[in-house]
Amino acid sequence: MAVIDLPQSITEFLGKQHEVLIGSDWRQASGGDPIAVINPADGAQISAIGESSKHDVDSAVAAARAAFEDGPWGAMKPDARAKLIYRIADHFEAHAEELAILETLDNGKPISAARGEVISAINAMRYYAGWADKITGSTHTISMPGDHHVYTMKEPVGVAGLIIPWNYPIVMACMKLGPALAAGCTAVLKPAEDTSLTALRLGSLMLEAGLPEGVVNIVTGYGATVGAAIASHPGIDKIAFTGSTMTGKAIAKMAAEDLRKVSLELGGKSPNLIMEDANLEKAIPMSAMGICYNAGQTCTAPSRLYVQESIAEHVIEGVAQFGSALKLGPGLDDETQIGPLVSQKQFDRVAGYIETGKAEGAEIASGGRRVGNQGFFLEPTVIKQTRNDMTIVREEIFGPVLVVQTFKDADEAVTLANDNDYGLAAAIWTENVGTAHKMARRIKAGNIGVNTTMTADWDVPLGGFKQSGIGHENGIEGLNLYLQTKAVFTTL
Repeated sequence: MAVIDLPQSITEFLGKQHEVLIGSDWRQASGGDPIAVINPADGAQISAIGESSKHDVDSAVAAARAAFEDGPWGAMKPDARAKLIYRIADHFEAHAEELAILETLDNGKPISAARGEVISAINAMRYYAGWADKITGSTHTISMPGDHHVYTMKEPVGVAGLIIPWNYPIVMACMKLGPALAAGCTAVLKPAEDTSLTALRLGSLMLEAGLPEGVVNIVTGYGATVGAAIASHPGIDKIAFTGSTMTGKAIAKMAAEDLRKVSLELGGKSPNLIMEDANLEKAIPMSAMGICYNAGQTCTAPSRLYVQESIAEHVIEGVAQFGSALKLGPGLDDETQIGPLVSQKQFDRVAGYIETGKAEGAEIASGGRRVGNQGFFLEPTVIKQTRNDMTIVREEIFGPVLVVQTFKDADEAVTLANDNDYGLAAAIWTENVGTAHKMARRIKAGNIGVNTTMTADWDVPLGGFKQSGIGHENGIEGLNLYLQTKAVFTTL
C-alpha cells in the first residue's frame, strides 16, 4: 500500500471554517449548524461546511445580478473573457494535485481517477474559453414586402443557478461554469452537501485568477432547502441541474412557476449489448470496468448487460472475474482501483437494491457483500437470472451492481434495451458494422458507444432521452444553454 501523505495546504484547508462565497466575500452561512464532511474511506469527519439559508441564496443571487447588470463582466469584450477563463484554467492546473486529493477525500474515488478528472475539468474550462469570442448571430433575407435589414444576435441568459451532484464534483462544476462564463452569464453554484470541498476551493482559485466580484457565487447546504431556494428564485434566469430524475422533476415544477429556462441531466439505466461476434477480449473488461468505475456511481454506467445466448456463460464469468480481481481500497492508496461508495446513505441504498433483487428471484453471480468494518466499501456485484420487470433492472442503483440477461437476436436485444424509462446512454459490441449502426438507430438513448462504453468528450453533446433529461451539455449545445436569441428588424 502506497498511501499519499497529506500536504500541509490540504490539512490547513480541511481545518478551516468553510464559508460561502457571495460577491467577492467569504461569509459564514446563516442556515444552521455546520454540515460534517465525511471521508468515505473510513467514515470519519475530516471537515465541515456551512449550511446556507434562503437569505444566503438571496444575497448570492443579488450579487450575481449586480455583476451581470452593472459590473465589469457585462462590458468585458469576448476576447478578454476568453483570456480570463484560460487564466482560471491555468490556475486550476497549478493546483491540480491539491484538487485531486480533496476530491478523493470528499468523494472516496481512487486518486488516479481524481487526477484524471481534475485534468478533464481543466480541459472543460479551456474548451469553453475557446468559444467565448466565437458566439455569433446571423443575417436573413426575408420575404416581407419592402426593404429590410434583419439579423439575430446571441445574448447571455443572465444569472444561472448551477446545481451539481456528488459523483463527479469538480468535473460537473466546470462542465457548467465553463459555458456559463463563456456565454457571459453570472452564476450561483450549489455543490452537493456530500462533496462541496473542491467547489469551495475552485471559488478561491477563481478569485485569485482575477474573476470579477459576483460573477460566481457559491452556496453550500442541503438540496431540499438551498437547492429548492435556487430552483424557485425569481432572480435566476436559468437553472442547470445534474442529478436524480426525481429531483429533476421537482426542479422543473419549481422553475415552471416563472417559466425559467431549465436544463436537466438526469439518471440512467444504460443497456450494454454484447453480440456473439463481439471482440470479447475488449468487451468483457470494458463492460466490467464500466460498471466498476467510480464505484458504479456514474449516470452513464452500462448497468444493464444483455448478452447473446451462445456466449452468455463465458461473458458473465469473465465480467465477474474481472470485477472481483480489481483492488478495492481507500482512494489515497495509489494501488486502489475501486473506492468506497460516497456515504453511508448511498451504501444502504445500494445494499437495499441487492436484497430486493434476491427477494425478486435474481441470483448473485459474484460480490454483493460489504468489505471491512470501516468506510462504505461494497464488492463489485454481478446479478443474473434477472427480468426487465424487476426493480433492480428498472431503477437506477448507482453502485457497482450489474444486472444480466440474455437475448436471442438483435431485434430482441433492442426491444430489451428500450424497455426502460431511462434513455441516457447505451453500448453495442459487434464486429458487424451494419448491425452496429442499425441497432444504434433503433436504441432510444442520447449517447451510444459502438465497441466502447466510453462516450464522453467536451466537443460532443451529452443528453438523455425519456426521463434521462432535458437539453444537452458539452459542445456548442452546452454553450447554447446559456444563450438566448434576439431578432432585430430594420426597415431601410
